[in-house]
Order: sequence, then C-alpha cells, then structure tokens
Amino acid sequence: MSKKEKALDRTDVRILEILQQNGRITNVDLAEQVHLSPPPCLERVKRLEREGYITKYVGILNPYKLNAGLLAFIQVTLHSTASKDLEKFNRSVTSLRQVQECHMVSGGFDYLIKVRASDMQDYRNFLGHELADIPNVRETHTYVVMQEVKVESSIALET
Repeated sequence: MSKKEKALDRTDVRILEILQQNGRITNVDLAEQVHLSPPPCLERVKRLEREGYITKYVGILNPYKLNAGLLAFIQVTLHSTASKDLEKFNRSVTSLRQVQECHMVSGGFDYLIKVRASDMQDYRNFLGHELADIPNVRETHTYVVMQEVKVESSIALET
C-alpha cells in the first residue's frame, strides 16, 4: 500500500464483495446495500479502481454454450529456464487463443496452463500444432477435466 492509499475499511470490503458477484450493479443499488448515499459510494468505487483493487469488469460466459466445453490443464516443462527463454515462452503462450490462464510455478515443472477447446480433436490440434510449436518446450502432461466441481472467480475477503 502506497502512502496515498487508504486502508480498506468494512464498507470498502463490502463494496468489493458485491462487485465481485455483480459488476453490473447500479451505483444506486450498490450504495443502498452498503448504507451510503450514491455520491460517496461512487467516489469509493472510483478510489478502489484508481488504487488497483478493481482491475476490470468482465462477463463470465458459459463455455458449453460457446463450443468450448473441454477443459484441460497442462503441465509444461521447458528445456531452459534462462530469463530470455522464459520471456519468449510467456510472449508465445499469451498469443494462443485457447489459453485462459498460464502460471509459472515452482516444483517439478515450469508452467501450468488452463486451456478450453471444443472437443478432444480440437485440443489435440492445439497441443500438436500450437503449443508444441513454441520453441523450448521439452514436455507436456495433460489433465482433462471430467467434472468442474467448483468454479469461482471471486476472492475471499476478510471483513
């Protein structure tokens, strides 16, 4: 927290909780739920955006309705983890449209990637023609999701 940033109070945390559940809520409805009048509520939201607590607003789509029902996680191991090689991999993987998330991890492999595809053939094409074409990829291990037990995009906040 920088010197200009104010510590979050319970009202700020409540605003964040509500916005995580409904980013399209009107300021009037939000203000009512946090027991403020609309102008100070809007000012708090603007401050939370300015200070980086809120980074963007998104719609969460149904992958099954959009022909992206196959979900897989891929462990990726690189030949080299020199800084320049990691940067090249990062640039390459961010350009792949099927990749929803990519995380550099510690442990027995280098990256964990979350991928959506329409079906197994689409996934196989992605793996063999896109991910495998990235230089420096030594090996991959795929885990296809059979059932999504819990999917949550919100962060648990302490009040």
